[in-house]
Amino acid sequence: MAFQQSVPEAATAVPIKLDPVSLILHASGPVFLVVWLLIFAAILVWVIAVLKVLQLARLSSQQARFEQESAQAHSPDQLFALAQRHADAPGARVVLELSRRVGTSKLLDSIAKRAIVTETQRASSLMPTLSSIAAASPFIGLFGTVYGIMDAFLRIGQQKSASLPVVAPAIGEALIATAIGLFAAIPAVIAYNAINKRIDDLLSALEASSEGWVEIASISAVARGMQESIPLALQRSSDRPTPVMPKS
Repeated sequence: MAFQQSVPEAATAVPIKLDPVSLILHASGPVFLVVWLLIFAAILVWVIAVLKVLQLARLSSQQARFEQESAQAHSPDQLFALAQRHADAPGARVVLELSRRVGTSKLLDSIAKRAIVTETQRASSLMPTLSSIAAASPFIGLFGTVYGIMDAFLRIGQQKSASLPVVAPAIGEALIATAIGLFAAIPAVIAYNAINKRIDDLLSALEASSEGWVEIASISAVARGMQESIPLALQRSSDRPTPVMPKS
């Protein structure tokens, strides 16, 4: 009689699918949330990587053209005119900041450094997001793994059995969460290191070139200072009383 009752139960049992897609779609609540969060992070990594590669390629190309032409500039007017022509280049934006101020070489150097900091922030946009995904994704996947293993033990206690149909879905969910966490983290680490190297190369070239731009811009400051000092000296000399020659 007991055998006859077990036959309908076996006939109506739902077959367990252990492929990754089925495990993701039928995962328990927390594991389901973790898995889809990691899938979104993995997609975001590739989106950020593509955007940064395109941005850095554009900035590097514009900077190379500006540096090539600015090497032929020997006066402040020529340099400022080139900066206006290549206004989208990082170095051109630094030179334009120098053209707006007049001062000593030390003052212009501090202005150039501040402009380079602005360019660093612009070139490093979205990089904190990439590094956060690289650092946090394995731990988020580990959380899903821990919950999946706990769920497996709970099922063993409820079913009073450690058979494969009981524990396989929960263990499968746990392993899928770990795998997707690594799938998000590994490309993020590789992309961050590669992109960060290109940013460092661009900024190093920008800092090296800025010293020459400061020297050229300081020529303009010296010239303006001389132009202001000459009329002042003439005015002082004209204000002096003319000596009167004694009559013989």
